[in-house]
Amino acid sequence: MTVERLLQDSITENIIVEKRGNAGWITFNDPGRHNAVSYAMWEAIPPALQAFQDDPDIRVVVLTGAGEKSFVSGANISQFDQLRSGEEAVQAYERVAEAAQLALYDYDKPTIARIRGYCIGGGLNIALCCDLRVASDDSSFSIPAGKLGLGYRMTAIRNLVTAVGPANALEIFLTANRFKAAQARELGLLHKVTAAAELDAALETYISQIAANAPLTLRAGKKMIRQMQQLGPEVDQDAMTRLVLQCFESNDYREGRKAFAEKRTPVFNGT
Repeated sequence: MTVERLLQDSITENIIVEKRGNAGWITFNDPGRHNAVSYAMWEAIPPALQAFQDDPDIRVVVLTGAGEKSFVSGANISQFDQLRSGEEAVQAYERVAEAAQLALYDYDKPTIARIRGYCIGGGLNIALCCDLRVASDDSSFSIPAGKLGLGYRMTAIRNLVTAVGPANALEIFLTANRFKAAQARELGLLHKVTAAAELDAALETYISQIAANAPLTLRAGKKMIRQMQQLGPEVDQDAMTRLVLQCFESNDYREGRKAFAEKRTPVFNGT
């Protein structure tokens, strides 16, 4: 599928797919919800990436958020009661989100997350699936899963640990604290932090540097690095999946959703 055909078919109005010179751009486009990623947006990611994969002129893919306030502020929680409640619905949602995440993580061409504003939860996971992350200094980062009682998939935890190491991953995940861009850079979540006015210049430097390099060499090196980051055979994936599903089936998850809707602090009891 070509980029032009993808634009014509319009997978979802909340994903903008563009070709800009040597770069393909995927923009999460729901600024009214701070670009919270919806089920349809997850579905749109793999075909968008495939369109860029088939275009030899595109040497790098950029992911960003519409507006100046958010990259992606997390999952679209308004869909949780319908799409992330009940075992079958949760499993279906997780399959779609996991497929999008893996398509980005395993993508042949270099990827860059251009971050301005909120980069929270699923948004941070999307950014961590990218090869490089450049952010404005007014951005913020968090994984608030513990405040909602939801399960966080094993591959997303892998991406976090790969970026920041086990000790920092534990602090980020267990506290659910929000970190400013400078702190995120120190932790290892980011490659570069700039003033907001300089963000696109920094991004363009990365694009031009990557585009000048040999595509097959970059692909080979990226594949080798990703291979080194794979989960080992000793990891019991089924057991990890069951732990995630237990979270989604818990009273705490129901309480977390209800508290979020009611704009109050949840009261969790571990059941």
